[in-house]
Amino acid sequence: MSASPPRVLVIGAGSRGCAYADAIESSCNGVVVAVAEPDPYKRDRFGRSRIWGATGSPGEGAQFDGWRDYVSYEKRRRERAAAREEGVPPGVDAVFVCVLDEMHREVVVALSELGGLHIMCEKPLATSLDDCVDMYASLRTSEGTVFSVGHVLRYSPHNMMLRKLLLEDRAIGDVLSVIHTEPVGWWHFTHSYVRGNWRRESTTAPSLLTKSCHDIDVLLWLLCSPPSCTDPNSAPHLPSTVSSSGALQYFKKSRKPAAAGSATNCLSCPIEESCKYSAKRVYVGGELRGLGACNSGWPVKIVVPDIEDYDSGGEAREALLAKLKEDYDRSSMPDSEIAKRPWFGRCVYESDNDVCDEQIVTITWDEDPLPASPSKPPGSAPSPTADPMGGRGAKTATFHMVAQTKKICERYTHLYGVDGEMYADSRTITVEDFRTGETRTYTPRLESLGHGGGDVGLARQFILAVDKVKNHGWDADKAQREFIGCTVEEVIRSHALVFCAEEARTGKKVVDWNEWWADKVRGL
Repeated sequence: MSASPPRVLVIGAGSRGCAYADAIESSCNGVVVAVAEPDPYKRDRFGRSRIWGATGSPGEGAQFDGWRDYVSYEKRRRERAAAREEGVPPGVDAVFVCVLDEMHREVVVALSELGGLHIMCEKPLATSLDDCVDMYASLRTSEGTVFSVGHVLRYSPHNMMLRKLLLEDRAIGDVLSVIHTEPVGWWHFTHSYVRGNWRRESTTAPSLLTKSCHDIDVLLWLLCSPPSCTDPNSAPHLPSTVSSSGALQYFKKSRKPAAAGSATNCLSCPIEESCKYSAKRVYVGGELRGLGACNSGWPVKIVVPDIEDYDSGGEAREALLAKLKEDYDRSSMPDSEIAKRPWFGRCVYESDNDVCDEQIVTITWDEDPLPASPSKPPGSAPSPTADPMGGRGAKTATFHMVAQTKKICERYTHLYGVDGEMYADSRTITVEDFRTGETRTYTPRLESLGHGGGDVGLARQFILAVDKVKNHGWDADKAQREFIGCTVEEVIRSHALVFCAEEARTGKKVVDWNEWWADKVRGL
């Protein structure tokens, strides 16, 4: 790798910002040199553990109160550098945007307008279609920018092998249908989508976007995107129709056990000990991933961010219980105040959540073969596995997001083709070949536990792309295609399909994708 490695700023020192910073350190020669975070505790802890050290102090340009503070500083730094002022520190080459979802548009647009920066934005890209389109328009005018979004599932060794078997090796021939499931997990869903930050559409977005835009993107990556991203002339096989059904089925007051009475908080509930959703069981106990399992990371750290600074004995437990005890009274606290923060001790049947806990999305494709290629000489024999549709035959994909599962985000996929079928879970890929009767099982390497190695893979590929532009003379478009493996238009398409599916769900209709795209995604 290069002697002048890419210098990285992380905006947002929460769980995702920390995960990407750790992935950068472990997987490539990128160097995290700065952090922007409004919370002093998170900012200092991030800096001490990853930038200036436990006993050091931050130098100029190493920490910022937030992204606006960074942008202001960077404008001044560039002015000083242009004036040949002595002692001006170097700037950063790349930025990881890990702020709240609803802030993504504002931050990414500001960074792209600043210019000269490569950007990785955590998923989802934005919480509205208009914001996504605005970001795309801004990035299009920012020449020389490598852009990536946090669709980490594309970069896990498991999914990369799955795509190779499907599209390059054609292990099951032409694909006819795919059924893909994301099992969110019975208690994980309550943590993030009933008690946590992503529980209300009005403050974040539908759960299909905040939780499952990963999965919609993977389906389009497998069934819509061309096999090779390096060919700028290759055409995607676009969907024909989109439909969806789903609702908030379970986590609501009508499902509350009668024995719980009027309790709104787990710590004052008469049936707390027997309730599987007890906040004490989830966060304090040792049965799941609570403090009693010697875990001070996720999800415990989300409830008490400074939990690691407490004594490992009773102090940490008492701090956690004090946080879980916090509650609200709807008659005395305005809804706007309730919506501002998570309530991790709140009864899951008495919360202010409204996002779907169960949803199905169905996508169909019509036959759409490309014109025959004139490259092969007349009379040449076709490949035994040749597909007369060129991989662009009629097909269907069904996605199922479900909360009530034992599995925690351990996705599984059935793929049905003309020559076989394939089953992929989070560990293995099994191929059944109809032609030979052979069964083959593959076990891709598990590089890390962060989305099956996807966190590490995404960080590595993004930094490699930045390095090629910075140190090896590559243009950004070539680096984008070669290392990110995804154009910005593909990012917009997968997000747009989520919004299209939500329109289909709420309107109880089947949506014509081409008409919807032409109407909703103007100027793209």
